[in-house]
Order: sequence, then C-alpha cells, then structure tokens
Amino acid sequence: MFVRRRLTLFAMTVAVAPLAVGACTAGPKSVAKRAEAAPPSVTVTPADRARDVPISAEVGTKPSNGKVTGVKLTDDKGRPVPAQAREDGSGWVPDRPLANSRTYTAEVTVSGDSGKTTTRKTTFTTMAKSTKPAVTSELYLQDKQTYGTAMPVVLGFDPPIPEQARADVQRRLFVRTDPPQPGTWSWMADGKQAEYRAPDRWKPGTRISVRSALEGLPIGKDAVGDSDRVATARVGRQVSLDIDNTTKQMTVYQDGKVLRKLPVSLGKPSTPSSSGTMVIMEKHEHTTFDTRGEPDGGYVVDVDDAQRLTWGGEFIHSAPWSEGEQGYNNTSHGCTNVSAAGADWLMGVTQVGDLVTVKGTEVQLQQGNGFTAWNVSWDEFAKGSALPVPAGLKPTRSPTPHPGAVAGGSSPAPTPSASNSGG
Repeated sequence: MFVRRRLTLFAMTVAVAPLAVGACTAGPKSVAKRAEAAPPSVTVTPADRARDVPISAEVGTKPSNGKVTGVKLTDDKGRPVPAQAREDGSGWVPDRPLANSRTYTAEVTVSGDSGKTTTRKTTFTTMAKSTKPAVTSELYLQDKQTYGTAMPVVLGFDPPIPEQARADVQRRLFVRTDPPQPGTWSWMADGKQAEYRAPDRWKPGTRISVRSALEGLPIGKDAVGDSDRVATARVGRQVSLDIDNTTKQMTVYQDGKVLRKLPVSLGKPSTPSSSGTMVIMEKHEHTTFDTRGEPDGGYVVDVDDAQRLTWGGEFIHSAPWSEGEQGYNNTSHGCTNVSAAGADWLMGVTQVGDLVTVKGTEVQLQQGNGFTAWNVSWDEFAKGSALPVPAGLKPTRSPTPHPGAVAGGSSPAPTPSASNSGG
C-alpha cells in the first residue's frame, strides 16, 4: 500500500507583531487601535531554500491580517512562470509542471485593510528526475470533441490509486465549465477510475476544460504521476436511449421528445445484458468482437455501427442475423442487437456521452464497468469524493421518470476490464 506524502516539506511565516508600549490600564479603544495596526503577513510554501521539491509544486499562500494581491513566480533565468490561482485562494498552480533540478523564486504580496503591504520572497529547488515508477493515467475526454449531455470527465489509473493517496491526486484535477456548472469527483472503490460530474446533466453548448496536473506528483511513497493532460470539449444536443427488456424496445429521445422506437434483442439468459444507467463510451463504424480466451467466449465476428456501453464488452450494434428475433426474443451475448438500418440511423443521432438506460434484465450494472457516474444518485456519487463536497450542490429537481428529460434536470433514478467481447 502506498503511504501519503506531503507536497512540500516546510513552510515559513513572515509576521512581525507590533511592539506594545503602554500601561496595564489601556482601555478597549487602545486594544482596538493596536489590532488595526497589525501588519499583514503570509505563510508561503515551499519554504525558502527548500530542496528536492516535486515538479508538481505550487505556491501555497496563507495570509493573515490581509489578502494576497500578487504572486510572481520566476525561474532561475528570471523568466516568468505562468500560474493560475486556486478557486479557494489557497495557492497558485503553474500552468505546466516545473522543470527538474531547477531553482525558482516566488514573491507573494499581501495587502492589509490598513493599506500596509508585505512581500515575502522564497527560493526553492526542484528534485532531479524521479526514478520511481509512474502511475499511468488516461483521460477519456478528447480535445476539441463534442459530447452528449451525460458525459462525465473520466480518468483511469494503472495501477489503481490507493485510498490514502486519493485526496492528493484529486486536488490536482481541475475542471472548469462555461457556463459554470460545479460538480465533484468520485472514486470507484478499487481506485482504478475517477469520474467528475455536476448534480444535473450538462447544458447543451457547455464548454468543459479539464487539466489532470499529475506529472511528478508524489503518489504515496513508491510512485509518481505520469503526465500533465489537458483537454477542452463541447457539449452537444441532448440525446438519450431507454431500452426496456419487457417490451424489447428502444426509445430514442432528443431534447425530451421521442424521435423513434426500435425493436431490440438483448442478452439471452446465459449471457444477460446489464440493467442500469450507462453512457455511450465510444463509437465504431466497423469493429471486430474477439472473445477467444474469455470464459464463455470463443467466437470472432465483424460488426457494423457498434457503440460501447461497458468495459466488459456490452455494445449497441447492427445485428442483421437476429432481425427476426428483435422485438420478441433475447439472443445476444449481452449486447443490444438492432437492425442494420436501425443501427445505421442511430449512429447519425447519438454522441459519445449520451445517456443509455437499460431495465428489466437479469443482472445489474456494476459500478466502474464503463462510465457509471449516473448509475447512482447524486448523494451516493458525492460520497465517493476524497475531498469535501459543498453542501449546496444538489440536483435542481426530483429524478425524472425517463431519460428523455431536458438538460438541466436530474438524472433518472438508478435501477437498483475493457474488452471487445460484444455479442
């Protein structure tokens, strides 16, 4: 197991308490006057002359008797290092990882209510390139792409992030949305995946900017983060699919209105489809399902118009061989079979990130088997955060009866390892 390690080693505070000269009979007015005269101070990290500082370091600021009004970070050649303030004002995060074995200088200015200012300078040196193994991270949000309104921001980790290191990692994951729609990260129990969403689905047209600033971040005592990843994506129209095993029908919604209904054939009893609330993860015009080596597999088949729903290999795809059974019987290996014409039409309507709800099958969707951020209530999702979640973050209204509700409302109430297995 990994052991949590702090980002910085020491902190220093610059503060000079005013010398008090006066009789012991000083009244309340004198005390108030001395309090007003207290100069501003600031605690800065990393500490002055600190060495072996991780390249993921940020300038931490904790002001007293005033507020931070300026932070300047420069490298050992005097060049400015661009940085952004944390939303809570606790520090400034460089736009890129710092370089190894380099010296940096930070100047922090604090202004007090009395008009006095204090500037503190600290110089620190970063560590040499780490020889520790890097945790591989993968951001499942591509730059300049358009996604559905249910698309969570998803990060995968190999090896998994131990529980005691998740708060440190989560503090280095940044999501900004325009218009603002704050949310939270939530960790899968095994630490292999973290997902970010707001209480409600994204509004169409939302711009999502993500930064996973993990390069060089100490993760426990035995590993470091692998890379600094960024992406900016856009949210498109709202589309959602409701698949009912009882009727063997798929209902396709756009902006809350029914577009079309398609007959389907789901997983047969020996290989049932999962019931739950999923998200379309990827789309393929052509792909190959290869289940050789899997417990109940052994076949290889080429399929058209395939849309992944789970890491375990459940897809919506064209299945001309089962068109006579669609709407009547379940014959697949867990996938949702639709006609060739229906699958082709569907590919032109859906987006990665669209919500898909399956109900009435023999098994329930397992958390983490795909993008499962909407498979639980908001309160349950928020429990998975390694950091405090603002109490005011709540869905705007009660859960909707079906996934075709317009964006801005809550998700439907939830129905109580990657492979191209398909079926």
